[in-house]
Amino acid sequence: MTHRVILDTDLGSDVDDALALGVLLGSPEVELVGVTTVYGDTALRARLAARLARLAGREITAVAGRRRPLSGREVWWAGHEGGSFDDLADEPITGDDGVGYLVDTVLAAPGAIDLVAIGPLTNVAAAIRADERFAGALRHLYVMGGRFDPAPSADRSVPGGAGGPGAEHNFRSDATAASLVYAAGIRSTTTGLDVTTTVRLGPAAVDRIAGAGALGAALRSEIEQWWRFRGERGNVPHDPLTVLTMLVPDLFGYASGAVSVDGESGVSTFAAGPGPARVATAVDAAGAVAAVVDRIVAAGG
Repeated sequence: MTHRVILDTDLGSDVDDALALGVLLGSPEVELVGVTTVYGDTALRARLAARLARLAGREITAVAGRRRPLSGREVWWAGHEGGSFDDLADEPITGDDGVGYLVDTVLAAPGAIDLVAIGPLTNVAAAIRADERFAGALRHLYVMGGRFDPAPSADRSVPGGAGGPGAEHNFRSDATAASLVYAAGIRSTTTGLDVTTTVRLGPAAVDRIAGAGALGAALRSEIEQWWRFRGERGNVPHDPLTVLTMLVPDLFGYASGAVSVDGESGVSTFAAGPGPARVATAVDAAGAVAAVVDRIVAAGG
């Protein structure tokens, strides 16, 4: 099955966004229609996406999107974004109206576009607000966000980030947007912290990625930058796992029903039963790591 995909991402902070882009670039069943960026310096994030793709021998449509959350919450910025390159300002991008790009592209091909949203949901919510046809025109929405285990816990995956009791970083960063997106009734698959945190990407996997040409070398720099920031060697591939729910769905268990997000706190809840939402409930960790690494290696090869 071919997937026509738009990636909506806050690439540049946690390295998992860059790894998710690598997975998409290395997947023959994916037509990467474009990349939109969200949250903070979105032009820098778009330049970084375009650069990583170019290192893989690809030219992509990279469009900067909304910088500020709809909620008005302060943006969390790690400070190392783009730090692996000293010339990103020279990297051309396609435009600076990510929301307009999302609306125009999806409405031009109703029922054909899969949207993979792995950052705060600001762009997606703004697109829903901009045109009432947008939500119904998506083929499927794949989201990294929330957590759906019974015991609330803070998201500590982003040091100093937007975590709070029971809230995951992406949803907490723009709770207004997350609440609006799930209220729109879009057919969706969501991968939360309760599943992603069971998977670890360690040094052996990174060594394989590093051998994948110019892209692999750049990703290794990004990974090691994140490890230094975190003070540990290893990280959770939240966003690549989200991509795999689309590409290799048999690696996961799921439950169907309805997702809701509190518009103030970003706390997510899931009710099993009728509804447009599906949440991941389990993952084959070893199989997922192998799939992530194999596809990135293919992108860089």
